[in-house]
Amino acid sequence: MPADPPDTPTADADIEVAIEVFLAERSRLIRIARRILRNPESAEDVVQETWLRWQRTDRNAVRNPAAFLATTTTRLALNVVQSAPCRREAPTDPALVTVMDAADPTRPAEQTTAVEETLYLLMRRLRPAELAAYLLRKGFDRPYGDIAVLLHTNAVNARQLVRRAQEHLGGDRVREFSPDAHRDLVVAFLAAAREGDFTDLDQLLLGALRHPRPAELRVA
Repeated sequence: MPADPPDTPTADADIEVAIEVFLAERSRLIRIARRILRNPESAEDVVQETWLRWQRTDRNAVRNPAAFLATTTTRLALNVVQSAPCRREAPTDPALVTVMDAADPTRPAEQTTAVEETLYLLMRRLRPAELAAYLLRKGFDRPYGDIAVLLHTNAVNARQLVRRAQEHLGGDRVREFSPDAHRDLVVAFLAAAREGDFTDLDQLLLGALRHPRPAELRVA
């Protein structure tokens, strides 16, 4: 459960709303952390840390609190996975860890260089549908059903896209894309990770499927 908030009268209303929002999402956050960590106690610790981050965040700047909390929980859980004691039990994608860590809303904006570099790698390795499914599922814990609706497919195919994306990340496939496409994805990804606003990211990923640039279709 969240720790008792500071007894500051001017902050009472705001913190009450923050607690209400957090408690409404807590069960989902526990599921996210448990799926990544495979350890109930560690999952509880991660969710508690998410609550602490939520307290310190400028919540007026967060457009989608549920997405923000899920993103924060995912990033914190992935950081735990990367620690030595847990690495053998729950391996995960290094690229995802890097990009989620760099997208931490509590870190300086200049550290988004890691996001730029990692998304560049993902775009070089993954086809548009794989990239969309991978980022939405692994980065933001979006349900397969929601991903399927966005990509105009079904949940089974959405799962397969994520699986293929993981396989291709370890391969040597190289795809070409424009600098503008990379820049747009970085901006949209950071908006989703830091503000919980998926509008631009969803539209960008969907647009890449409907109107792919010729350069992005070529495989070197």
